[in-house]
Amino acid sequence: MAHKMKVDELQNLRDTVEEVELSIPVKELCARFEKLYTGAVNDVMREMCMPSQALPPGIMPLRDEMVVCGEAFTVKAIKDPTMGGELALRVKMLEDLKDGNVVIWNANGEDEASHWGGVMTQAAMTRGCRGAIIDGGIRDTKDILSQKFPIWSKYRTSNGALSRTKLVAWQVPIFVGTVIIKPGDIVMADIDGALIIPRKIAVQVLERAEGIESNEEEIKEWVAAGLSAQEIHDRGGYF
Repeated sequence: MAHKMKVDELQNLRDTVEEVELSIPVKELCARFEKLYTGAVNDVMREMCMPSQALPPGIMPLRDEMVVCGEAFTVKAIKDPTMGGELALRVKMLEDLKDGNVVIWNANGEDEASHWGGVMTQAAMTRGCRGAIIDGGIRDTKDILSQKFPIWSKYRTSNGALSRTKLVAWQVPIFVGTVIIKPGDIVMADIDGALIIPRKIAVQVLERAEGIESNEEEIKEWVAAGLSAQEIHDRGGYF
């Protein structure tokens, strides 16, 4: 008798989007994350045995000074030469955006189209969207910059989306690189790229990262005071 493959637990882990109440208001949480830097937060998740939460290094900010933190609003698109229904889907997706969201766009390897542009930026900002992480391309760059919208992407192109790519879903679990992102996870991004912080550990990660940043300031004081590398190490410092 053949044994049925047991995949229920994995399906539940991958498919379920938990409703997780944060112990501090999400706006406060994100404001505090934005005062930190991704390196410290990444180190904390490594301590928690989650060393692979950074998005692919090719996804970088449009300007070095851009910083954002917010709740993930996930979008999935595919390469598709047809155009029917795409604009209507984009309208529905934009209407579902909420105040405090950061769009995370999985382009599924499509590498010629722009997936985000100037009008999308304006429409998203009117809904309270705080930024976008595009695993693909953008265009209308001057327009986006003029709106002071924090955005990270893989490339820029003049190619439009219509006849090249289509939305297939939003607010569902997605991959970007090897990172699984679920709606409501906490997105943090700065000059060094973007990180995904699972919502259920976001407060714990924040508080530990704040402690690490404080500790690093003390280590820098030791360096400035002329302590040797060995003396700093003996005091519990690191490099």
